[in-house]
Amino acid sequence: MNTILMNDDIPANIQRQHEDVSPVDRARLTGQTPVVIWFTGLSGAGKSTIANCLERKLHAGGHHTMLLDGDNVRHGLNRDLGFTEQDRVENIRRIGEVAKLMTDAGLIVIAAFISPFRGDRELVRRLLAPGMFIEVFVNTSLDECERRDIKGLYSKARAGIIPHFTGISSPYEAPERPEIVLETSVATADECADTIVRYLHQSV
Repeated sequence: MNTILMNDDIPANIQRQHEDVSPVDRARLTGQTPVVIWFTGLSGAGKSTIANCLERKLHAGGHHTMLLDGDNVRHGLNRDLGFTEQDRVENIRRIGEVAKLMTDAGLIVIAAFISPFRGDRELVRRLLAPGMFIEVFVNTSLDECERRDIKGLYSKARAGIIPHFTGISSPYEAPERPEIVLETSVATADECADTIVRYLHQSV
């Protein structure tokens, strides 16, 4: 098994290299404030749908964005990870580091991940400067997500075909103080995206 190095475990012979162009310099070129908009919620809650809608709106407004989606990332960067608790933690750790690099490049990063563990989401928040991590809780009930069962995953999880499935055989820890809460049972994806755009205009 590969050993996961935490910050305190970085070998002494590895040191940070000075960069002449700073994140502030890069952000100035884009004319925007880099942030990470982090969607969390159960599978089928509507995270990816809203994230796509949000990116379209921001792109149309001339913003430089990058969308990181849970399924897409597992086709590449995190294809070696499964869905055990340890792998889920590493999945979010890697995405957090990627998101930070992208904000250093001046981008608005839209991340859509179940990210079931509260501590992992807080770890990503701590990677960024205050105000740069916007946690968006897509608050869709388990019953509603199962009713939709868009990908047929809940039925497989109930049948024991998919192990470690969030909400069924693995826990989901809802955010305690998210910046934004979206209720997809009473608002469309377009309305939810508009809510986030308004928040960005008011707060960023």
